[in-house]
Amino acid sequence: MLVLATGIGSAVGLPVTSCVTTTRPTTQLKGVTDPDQRKALLDGLYTVEQSQTFGKRVLLFDDLFRSGSTMNAITNVLLAEGKANSVSVLTITRTRSNQ
Repeated sequence: MLVLATGIGSAVGLPVTSCVTTTRPTTQLKGVTDPDQRKALLDGLYTVEQSQTFGKRVLLFDDLFRSGSTMNAITNVLLAEGKANSVSVLTITRTRSNQ
């Protein structure tokens, strides 16, 4: 995914950094449909390198949008811990839902 983000960033003249990391091993959330369970799995999962985001407008890029839980969790960390000025999000695709 970083390769794709770097290509897009290069094409539009935006710098790309990989400043969000996980605090523990993660399991795939693909099969987790319960919103409360997804939130619990994501709680405290991400951390950010503040020196890369402090006071900046951040574009968060992900290849897949399902429920928005992951992007919300990362956005909250970018704003609270990373002290980003603002966060916008961009995804390439969205999963279908039968719900």
